[in-house]
Amino acid sequence: MNVVPIGPINPVLKEPIRVKLIVEGERVIGSEIEMGYVHRGIEKIMEGKHYLKGIHLAERVCGICSYIHTQTFAECIEHMSKIEVPDKARYLRVVTTELERIHSHLIAAAVYDLSIEHETLAMWCLSAREHVMDLLEMMCGNRVNMGFNVVGGVRLDINKEIMDKIYKKLNELEEDVKNIMEAFKTGPLINLRGKGIGVIGYKEIMKTRAVGPVARASALPECDWRLRHPTYKELKFKPVWADEGDNSARMIVRHEEVLASISLIRKALELYEESSGGVRVKANIKGGSGGWKNEAHRGEVYYKIAITDGGLIKRIMIRTPTVMNLEAYKYMLKTCPTVSDAVTTYTSIDPCVSCTERTIVLKDKKTGKITPYSFK
Repeated sequence: MNVVPIGPINPVLKEPIRVKLIVEGERVIGSEIEMGYVHRGIEKIMEGKHYLKGIHLAERVCGICSYIHTQTFAECIEHMSKIEVPDKARYLRVVTTELERIHSHLIAAAVYDLSIEHETLAMWCLSAREHVMDLLEMMCGNRVNMGFNVVGGVRLDINKEIMDKIYKKLNELEEDVKNIMEAFKTGPLINLRGKGIGVIGYKEIMKTRAVGPVARASALPECDWRLRHPTYKELKFKPVWADEGDNSARMIVRHEEVLASISLIRKALELYEESSGGVRVKANIKGGSGGWKNEAHRGEVYYKIAITDGGLIKRIMIRTPTVMNLEAYKYMLKTCPTVSDAVTTYTSIDPCVSCTERTIVLKDKKTGKITPYSFK
């Protein structure tokens, strides 16, 4: 047996992480994953801060999925304090979340395409993503850390001119994504490198508790937390899923989720037009603790917050999806005949190292065991 290290700095990795592939010849038989290259301890930093600073820090847990962190933070406190958010704000949150989901999935598709050396399709995905980033900037004023969510609603309203531009761009984006999907499904290189590679079935998915598109590509549609969110219930959301459980299935689920997100945005804008009133209310924070879950672009994200009457954060715990999906990766390696297949399989789960390493860890001096700084 030999070890083939990938990372922590590698052209195929979006973020630094070390994946040690255990191989016999060219065949991959296992892996070890080393983390800690972008550790920041952001949960500990939030302790003692006012919730206004907390939501600012939450947006910096991750760059690609920054918005969903602020929404989950805000909805957690709103749920604890029984704050009724205006309808307009609820629908604008759906629009912004789904736009961010689209750009995240297009990045994931581009990185996967690069890993199988299909640069043309990767550039096509990134070109389509630029239109989404333009829409986010037009709505929020920023492309990445948008600063759009506040406890009690959203910071800015939109006008008819912005709505018309969103509708126009969505029509163009929908055609682009359909063409990308056709090229992805019919391309010989993609089928050769993805079909039957990195397979994980329903039973193994249940063992690992994988989430997001990784789980939905292995016949687990009910893991989508949008099914439980009150606003998405109003929009009659239906999850996208597949049952092949291989690399291609995971990417096809993401492509189809982009089309589903476009449909959700249109529905949300229609309801927004029918709504009246403002986009935020005054937040009267009540002390206590509570939790809230949302469907981030890679899967379930969970915030648990303990806060005082004055709005100071006593303790916060953030659980993000990549840890469970990395556990599933070990099962996928059973159907990776080569090292290059193991690399493409890793990119197919779309790991987010920044989200995963947001917390602080403790090291036991006697045993050397490292454990997360847990909620108490």
